[in-house]
Amino acid sequence: MSNLDEARKEIEAIDKEMIRLFKRRMECSAEVAMYKKEHGLPVLDKKREKELIEKNAKAVKDGEIEGYYREFFDTMLSVSKKYQHRLLYGVKVAYSGIEGSFAAISAGKILPDAKRVPYKNFKEAYEATERGECDLCVLPIENSYAGEVGQVNDLMVMGSLFINGVYELSVSQNLLGVKGATLKDIKTVVSHPQALEQCNEYIYDHGFGVIQSENTARAAKEVAENDDIHVAAIASKESAKLYGLKVLDHDINKSGQNTTRFAVFSRSGEFVNNTSDCDSFILMFTLKNEAGALAKAVSTIGAYGYNMHVIKSRPLKERNWEYYFYTEIAGKINTREGRDMLKALAIVCEDYKVIGSYKSGTKL
Repeated sequence: MSNLDEARKEIEAIDKEMIRLFKRRMECSAEVAMYKKEHGLPVLDKKREKELIEKNAKAVKDGEIEGYYREFFDTMLSVSKKYQHRLLYGVKVAYSGIEGSFAAISAGKILPDAKRVPYKNFKEAYEATERGECDLCVLPIENSYAGEVGQVNDLMVMGSLFINGVYELSVSQNLLGVKGATLKDIKTVVSHPQALEQCNEYIYDHGFGVIQSENTARAAKEVAENDDIHVAAIASKESAKLYGLKVLDHDINKSGQNTTRFAVFSRSGEFVNNTSDCDSFILMFTLKNEAGALAKAVSTIGAYGYNMHVIKSRPLKERNWEYYFYTEIAGKINTREGRDMLKALAIVCEDYKVIGSYKSGTKL
C-alpha cells in the first residue's frame, strides 16, 4: 500500500469520527438553544465566540495551520448559530415577490407554520437558501398554460439546492383596480410576464396596453400606490384584499385549468418529503458532442425501466450554442436500478445532476 493510500485511509477514518462528533456537537447546540429560549438570551454571543476561537487556536500550536483552523472553527460556529436560530425561531422559507403573490400563497399552504421571507426575484430567494439565510425556498417551475419558468430551471442546473417536493396550485388571475375605477376606465394592465401571457386573449380583446412587473402582487401594490383609475393589475384576489383594490373582473386567464407547479428547494435532499412517498424525480444532463448523443441518453434511461414525463432543453448560459436537458421521470431514483442507470448515464453524458424527488400530482 502506498503512502497516498494510507493517508487517504486515515483521512476517511478521521472523517467518520468527525461525523460522530459533529452530530454530538449539534445535539449540545440544541440544548444550548433551549436554555437560551427559556432565559430569553440571544443566539449570538460575540464575546464568547471570540474567547473560544482564541483559546482553541492557541491549542493548535502550529503557526502554519492555525489560520486554517480559525477559518474552520468560525464556520462551525456559524453552522451552530444557524441551527440554534432555526430551533428558536422556526423554519424560514424564501419566496419571490411580496405578500399576496402566488408564491407566498403556495408557501403558506405548503408550510403553514414557517416564517415566510420575501425576496425581490427568483435568484435572490434561491441564493438566500444556499447561504443558509432561509431553510427552504418555494419557487414556480411551470405553468400549465405559459409553460416552464426558465429562470428557475437555470438556477436548478447551476445551483446547489435540492427539490424536496412539487405542488400544484390552481391559479386564478383577476383584474384589480383602485376604488372608483370601473372596467371601462382601464387602459393599461400591469403584471408579471407569465400572468400577462396567461391572460393575453383577454388583454387583446379589451385593447389594453401592458406593463411588465417583477411579480403579480408587486404589480397590485404599485397600482394601489399610484391610485390611477386607468391602470389595473392582474393578480390574485388575496392581493386585492391586502392592497385595498377591488376586483373589476375575475378568472380572466385563458385556461380555466390554469395551474402552476411550485417546487420546494433546500440544501438537504430529504428536508420535506419522506423519499419513500416519492414516485418521480428530476434529472438534468448535458451531452457529449457526438452523433446520436441524445438518443443514447434517452435509451439508457428507458433501458432501466424508467419513463420520462417531460424532456426539454435550455441553453447553457456560460457556453454558447450548448444546451442542458431537463427531465422529469416516473419512478424512484434511490434504488439499485436507479444507481445502475446513473452509472450507465455517466458513460453517455458529459454530466448529469439529480435535482430531487417528489410525489406527483400533489395539489394545494
